[in-house]
Amino acid sequence: MKKILLVAAAALTLAGCQTERQDRAMGGALIGGGAGALIGGLATGTAGGALAGAAIGGVGGAIIGDATTPNRCRYVDRYGRTRWYRC
Repeated sequence: MKKILLVAAAALTLAGCQTERQDRAMGGALIGGGAGALIGGLATGTAGGALAGAAIGGVGGAIIGDATTPNRCRYVDRYGRTRWYRC
């Protein structure tokens, strides 16, 4: 149990070191996986259906989250103001 908590804490710490594109893909995967598991479980009434729905929804959500990331990069100028420009 302690190993699982340690791995989870390390994963959450490293999750903050991502780009906007990775954040959107991960968020899409989580939302899609949850929705897919719910729909798959309700449609089939089995755990296997929920797992298949979660896998399909997670992949689809990650792809959509990545594809909808805006093409903008950010930098901070010498006055501390955040500026956006097209990448």
